[in-house]
Amino acid sequence: MLSTLAERLLAERDRWPLWLPVFLGLGIGLYFLAPHEPPLWAGPMVLVVLAVALVLGRGRLALFLLVSAALAMAVGFSAAQLRSAVMAAPVVERPTGALMLQGRVLEVEMLPDGGSRVTLDSVAHDAPEVLVPAKARIRVRPGGAAVAVGDRIRVRALLMPPPQPAMPDSFDFARFAWFRQLGAVGTALAPPEVVEPATGGGWRARVNALRQHIAQRILAVLPGDRGAVAAALTTGDQMPISAPMMQAYRDSGLAHILSISGLHITMAAGLVFVGLRTLLALFPSVALRYPIKKWSACLAIAFAWGYTLLAGAPVPALRSFFMTGLILVAVLLDRVALSMRLVAWAAVAILLWAPDELIGPSFQMSFAAVAALIAAYESLGPRQAAWKADHPGPLAGAGLYLAGVVTSTLIAGAATAVYGVYHFNRFAVFSVVANMIAVPLTGFWVMPWALLMFLLLPLGLEEVALIPMGWGVEGVNQVAVWVASWPSSAVTVPILPLSGLVVFTLGGCWLCLWRGSWRWWGAAPMALGLASMLLVRPPDLLVDGRGEAMAVRTADGRMLLNGKGGRILKDTWGRRAGPPAPERWPKKSSSRDGRLRCDELGCIWRVDGRVVALVRDETAPEAACAGADVVISAVPLRGGCRGTKLVVDRFDLWRRGPHALWFEPGGVRVETVATSQGDRPWSWHPHPRKKKPPEPRPAEPRPEPVEPDRGVEEE
Repeated sequence: MLSTLAERLLAERDRWPLWLPVFLGLGIGLYFLAPHEPPLWAGPMVLVVLAVALVLGRGRLALFLLVSAALAMAVGFSAAQLRSAVMAAPVVERPTGALMLQGRVLEVEMLPDGGSRVTLDSVAHDAPEVLVPAKARIRVRPGGAAVAVGDRIRVRALLMPPPQPAMPDSFDFARFAWFRQLGAVGTALAPPEVVEPATGGGWRARVNALRQHIAQRILAVLPGDRGAVAAALTTGDQMPISAPMMQAYRDSGLAHILSISGLHITMAAGLVFVGLRTLLALFPSVALRYPIKKWSACLAIAFAWGYTLLAGAPVPALRSFFMTGLILVAVLLDRVALSMRLVAWAAVAILLWAPDELIGPSFQMSFAAVAALIAAYESLGPRQAAWKADHPGPLAGAGLYLAGVVTSTLIAGAATAVYGVYHFNRFAVFSVVANMIAVPLTGFWVMPWALLMFLLLPLGLEEVALIPMGWGVEGVNQVAVWVASWPSSAVTVPILPLSGLVVFTLGGCWLCLWRGSWRWWGAAPMALGLASMLLVRPPDLLVDGRGEAMAVRTADGRMLLNGKGGRILKDTWGRRAGPPAPERWPKKSSSRDGRLRCDELGCIWRVDGRVVALVRDETAPEAACAGADVVISAVPLRGGCRGTKLVVDRFDLWRRGPHALWFEPGGVRVETVATSQGDRPWSWHPHPRKKKPPEPRPAEPRPEPVEPDRGVEEE
């Protein structure tokens, strides 16, 4: 068995480099899974040890391969560790009161309601007790003077730390913000005032200013969602798209079109390459004397890079630029590029430059789709070419194109669906139909007009291209709305555990990266990874970090929410623990199943023979939790409810964040956000707030000593 495995490995030694990004990713994943922040010397020390072992084990193939894999993992671990240390920046400790905030505008994102979301750097404020973040993002209401990228503004605002996950193991915005040095988010209380207009700035500021300018000119010609989607396709800014239209794109499986990715970068570079080469070929004196193919490749590379920067350099665009750029460089060097190797080297470049991108849906879905497509067409390509040679003619060509669109959509959809399930708990059922119509419309109509729009912008004639481009965009919008309106167009699916996702991914890599028949061994771990969803049971009770928002499971398996909490919290709880119950939380009555009964002191929830008290009144906590097995309190109990098996009060919620509880035959299982996050730089660390010292009083004839204020813990 081992000899057979060694023979197969040696037979495919040209595919070994393709596993480099896989082991890099495993090392990065180990860093993010660590319960505590490892010391900075840990990664480099392991690297040195493994490098020495690699040199010593060169003579033995098995040892060499194992040490090489471990060394790649150590490189990934060290890269993530270094990235986290480099991106360290101050984060405000707690919600602030109103303060006067100043900062340089780094980015402006238009919102559907007419307001904007402004990101500031070079931040300063007038509250000496509040840490000064490196960057802050604030929401500005509609009205007031418009601000531009590069302006230094002053605004009265409320700030708060980047929010923690809404429940254990859900999306961690605080971690996302850490790797962008975003130390605060908040809301403007008044229109901002420009204290210093934009004066140049760095290249990032100039690119963001250009994005804002182009988006405004597009929206001036194409109002509403037509212009908002056109702006997303050209600048990557999706914020102006209305919530209903954005949901329609998600439910129809067309959300990938809004993200500037491989589709857009490849189309744009291809249009420039083919267009310039065709134009130069019209002049024989130029075409016969000069390398017009290489000239076209150079211009296509430059345009693709500019388009990637204009889009904000998201992961799908970077991956596509690396791949497209390498293909065009191969044209310049008169070489033939290997597609799967392009994917691997693009992944290596991104993982070493920004290791945190590995844990985001953009990286995972983008590379999964491309790797699956290339692996599939490595087998289907020769058959497709043979069929085309045997069936000439335009009708057969059209049928082959249609079959290619359907096949590509099925392959890419199957490869990315699992990652969409993991991150969003949603699956678009009819995405094949939507993509069959929308992708050709985007490629053959929308993108050529978008390219012409870029050429006409400096002349002020962009309207000439935007009007017909808007017709195509409206067609794509209608397809999204039409497909999303079908019954069960998007379904909510159970939670996929992280272990299941990792097993599925490793099986998928085995299936895609090898060529021999043993590649099909990867189907087994992929099936096991998907089956892990059957082992996950959503929590029976949820409570947020303030004790205000709560949800309990009803007799029919739905989650009954009390209506508190923001939109993100409700959406997260509904997707990961739902579906939500249609009834309202009772105020002074019982729920429909009779499990939950509430009065002015709180609620009593009975489940599986247990009594759970949900306390919200501080005046009589012992009366509210009398006879309860479990107590969840939105107020501090300070030793009340004695004799209860489990007590979670306001201080527990403040210290450990949102809680999830499972009521099992053997007891109650509790998970918290603090446990799932671990002790990491971006984790929630509660900071006690000290009381302000009392103002000095007038001297009295016989003053008495006063005990110093020790301070109290508050949220």
